[in-house]
Amino acid sequence: MKTVPHMSHLETRRTMAGIASIEFAVLLPMLLLLAVPTYDLARNIQANMILVNVSREGANLALRASLTYPMETIMNDLASTTPPLDMANRGMIYITEVMGNSENCNAQGTNCTIRNIVLAQYEWQPNGQQGAYTPSSAVWNCSSGNWGSDGNCGGIGAGLAAPTANALTGQLAAGQIVYVVESFYKMQYLFGAANFGFGASTTVLNPNLYSMNVF
Repeated sequence: MKTVPHMSHLETRRTMAGIASIEFAVLLPMLLLLAVPTYDLARNIQANMILVNVSREGANLALRASLTYPMETIMNDLASTTPPLDMANRGMIYITEVMGNSENCNAQGTNCTIRNIVLAQYEWQPNGQQGAYTPSSAVWNCSSGNWGSDGNCGGIGAGLAAPTANALTGQLAAGQIVYVVESFYKMQYLFGAANFGFGASTTVLNPNLYSMNVF
């Protein structure tokens, strides 16, 4: 009659450790596949919240402090509240002054149409020069050669010659002025799309983040 050799406690521990190592090696890619996209999603949510705060507070400040402080100073103050975002290299802020303008009135000066026009537009210039990331404003896009050293767009016409603002169409009264603040950020994610085959794949988060507020 043969006897089964008895494993020592040390051998048992080594066997269990080996099994645990194999299980960990198998599970690690799956854990990373879950953890890294979750980290990117959390960063995306955080960046969106920061941009919303920048545009909301910027619109409020532009309305209250535009006659006291230069717009560039206001935008610098807004950008200083954005860490951990790298606004100087991956972000942008625009402030656009918009007014409802009466046009096409009849002989009696009534039955006018209201067109929202751009009175002024300001581009944030980190470190006193145009930033590395310059997306187009959704309100109105100043020609690249018209930006002044103070971040102010030059050459904007007045009255009927003023450009149309693509914001608050039909919502402003004649002579009513508002400030539209736009904040942009281009995210850099750690995780891209993953294709598992059989039509199964992960989605890619949009790297181009945007927020707009009006005051």
